[in-house]
Amino acid sequence: MTDFSRRRAALADVVAIPVTPFDERGRLDPDAYRALVRRLLDAGIRTVTPNGNTGEFYSLTPEERRLEVELTAAEVADAGGEAEIVVGVGHDPAGAADAARQAREAGAGMVMVHQPVNPYVSQAGWIDYHRVVAEAVPDLGVVPYLRNPLIEGEALARLGEECPNVIGVKYAVPDAARFAAFAHDAGADRFVWVAGLAELYAPAYFACGATGFTSGLVNVAPRISLEMLRALRAGDHAAAMRVWKRIRHFEDLRAERQSANNVSVVKEALAVLGLCRRDVRPPSRELPDDLREKVAEIVKEWEQP
Repeated sequence: MTDFSRRRAALADVVAIPVTPFDERGRLDPDAYRALVRRLLDAGIRTVTPNGNTGEFYSLTPEERRLEVELTAAEVADAGGEAEIVVGVGHDPAGAADAARQAREAGAGMVMVHQPVNPYVSQAGWIDYHRVVAEAVPDLGVVPYLRNPLIEGEALARLGEECPNVIGVKYAVPDAARFAAFAHDAGADRFVWVAGLAELYAPAYFACGATGFTSGLVNVAPRISLEMLRALRAGDHAAAMRVWKRIRHFEDLRAERQSANNVSVVKEALAVLGLCRRDVRPPSRELPDDLREKVAEIVKEWEQP
């Protein structure tokens, strides 16, 4: 049986979701992407998720998603190969399973399964969907991305019984009490719990059992994300909330109108820093001038010692 201890430890960390930079013709920019990943690794990030939502997963072609995984693996290898790669997969079950196999071929150790976007999702069907992926790559760690508050902890418990390689959960329902109940019902010690709503929710979710959190903000300010992690690991709530106050307005801009500008805000901040273009693909859209100014002000404040 595969030993997943290293991969479980990688989930109990800052799980970075890189953006996908585009060039002036709207194509994935490989050099800019690799530079952004290297910046994360150089800052001390050790868990990277290509093809996440902050990477505009649903707006990428299959070829672009595969390329992004290959670029991530190449950059991690050049940096010494210590970081863990968690590849986002999704869409139809067979396609998600194929993408998981491709991730394994590229050298990834885990896959994160995007929540099914189908209009009709049953509890049993949710289990079946993830089983297809997990059974396709029994030697990879599998991490369901859960945004649906109607999925119950018992469903995850059953999935874990049937698929030992389901090792963690990216939980992104904005309800800490719901999370606590879900984790209890699923088996709190069986899985690694990743706060899927990033730094803004991390203090509350850590109090209920999470040990890692995903981050898009980390693209812009990895030092701040790691500062939050250190405070949470130390159980220093006051320090964690000081970080929370620093990032609140940035994350609020991303969360407005059901996260309409989630990616656009991050890319705008990266454009301010000269790290990539601000271009996004529909249904996202570049920020209007007034919001650009707000993002620039926040980034300037973060750069101050």
